[in-house]
Amino acid sequence: MASLQSLCTVVAPNPGHRTATSSKPFSAKPSHFLTHASRRHRFQVSCKGVANQEPTADGKVDRRNMLLGLSGLYGAANLVSDPQAYAAPIEAPEFKACGEARDVATGDLLDVNCCPLPSDKIIDYKLPPVNKMRIRPAAHKVTKEYLAKFEEAIRRMKALDKDDPTDPRGFMQQANIHCAYCNGAHDQVGYKNLDIQVHNSWLFFPFHRWYLYFYERILGKLIDDPTFVLPFWNWDNPKGMQMPKIFDNTGSPLYNANRNQANRPPAIIDLGFSGASDDLQKVVNNLTVMYSEMIRSVNSTIDFMGQPYRAGNSPSPGMGSSERGSHVAAHVWVGNPKNKYREDMGNFYSAGRDTLFYCHHANVDRMWSIWRTLKTDVPKDITDPDFLNAAFLFYDENKQLVRVKVADCLDHRRMGYDFERVDIPWLNYKPPRKAAKAKVETISQGAQKPEDLFPLNLKKITRVLVPKSAKGKADEVLVLENIETDTTKFIKFDVFVNDEDDNAEELDKAEYAGTFAQVPHKTKDKKGKSTISLRLTELYEDIDVADDDTIVVTLIPRSNGDDVTIGGIKIIPSPPRSG
Repeated sequence: MASLQSLCTVVAPNPGHRTATSSKPFSAKPSHFLTHASRRHRFQVSCKGVANQEPTADGKVDRRNMLLGLSGLYGAANLVSDPQAYAAPIEAPEFKACGEARDVATGDLLDVNCCPLPSDKIIDYKLPPVNKMRIRPAAHKVTKEYLAKFEEAIRRMKALDKDDPTDPRGFMQQANIHCAYCNGAHDQVGYKNLDIQVHNSWLFFPFHRWYLYFYERILGKLIDDPTFVLPFWNWDNPKGMQMPKIFDNTGSPLYNANRNQANRPPAIIDLGFSGASDDLQKVVNNLTVMYSEMIRSVNSTIDFMGQPYRAGNSPSPGMGSSERGSHVAAHVWVGNPKNKYREDMGNFYSAGRDTLFYCHHANVDRMWSIWRTLKTDVPKDITDPDFLNAAFLFYDENKQLVRVKVADCLDHRRMGYDFERVDIPWLNYKPPRKAAKAKVETISQGAQKPEDLFPLNLKKITRVLVPKSAKGKADEVLVLENIETDTTKFIKFDVFVNDEDDNAEELDKAEYAGTFAQVPHKTKDKKGKSTISLRLTELYEDIDVADDDTIVVTLIPRSNGDDVTIGGIKIIPSPPRSG
């Protein structure tokens, strides 16, 4: 075997993200290899002659494949146990290399160029000092004075589309940011034809926080009011569970005809897509969904934030509980089902064309801020450098192209804004405890063992008899693994434990364990794969599992179950809840 020194050289990125080869040979010591080439992410490794390694279109060799090929130096088993050893943060995209965006279902070219305007100058953004905290209001409570200011700001932003279409602050230019980052226009730097996707991973919250931050500052600049803030759609509170009325005035610049007309006020949003016909049932279902995705089903930081997503990873490794829950529900509930691609809110590429999108995501952002204050046993921050150093590009209020990092947006108050204080009714909205212990022997009659069912195509309601890791009220997690979906479809299914009545419209009960959902989005092969974990500890207390060593899990498809295949199901002891 040739020596590692003869195979590899150090490639160090300069500030412009180009690469240059070091004149020094690379040390063959494994400890040096891990510390300087991988863990700190300051170097890349360029290798020649490694068996079966094909360079990418830009001449690079995938470091992960190279490392796996060097089994004599550092075995694959060790690499799997330490995934960060060969990872790196997602870099800000190269705007000059932006390409076409296509519809997720047909592959058709979209009717808009999603690519942002290129610039020869990129500024590393520094947060300005906070002189006075700006308070984002609840949309259903705004004053007439605020509404007049908001409408004027949007009116001026839309006017830029005609007066100066090249102004990056224009309404469509801003809307296309979401399209470019979500529908395949940007490749990962160094990985040709591997999309950047800011959904379905731990980048979801920070990307949208930065997006709204600059959108808000642009609106303020256009009306010469640096104190301007966006409102938030308070869909987690019964008082805000209608589409905000300020967005439903046909004479207002906030109005958008590409919405589901059946869901205009006074319709109550259905965050669980339960199909409940009774408004009161929808409200209690909504509160149950919120409590579940924010507290009850969350076992780790990643469960809430989304799965790790690093340079070279395939897009969409997995959503967190909030993203796949209330976030997806509001997008799909607002989108117009009569449009080909469910525009505007029902598709990533067009969502930014609806002013309600920014109001919706202001509340999504609020959920992140609330979650970080919850007093639970789950750590609230991710300390992984590949998360903290991930970067994005945006145009600021002065039309400057700026680079931002995730690390700088973790505390929204450092960014100069906070949220109006409103009641949080879901905070203690635990489902009522089950009056009597479920008769597992009765409900298990229609259930099958996992080995007889999986992989499972979820065409219908399915009951599964799943062994516990320990008897009784153990601290356990339900894992649904290798969930393969058609990414072009709206997918949703719910999970119940020891549910006796199978009333699909009712989520406000102790047996409700959680949900999986996705908004249609673009991937190269129209396929997505993810795994979700649902904490069962509190659920066990509410349904009384006594000395049971088996539970019955019921899977209820809500939308396009035919396009979902679940690879496996299991119950494991609760893993450590580290960030």
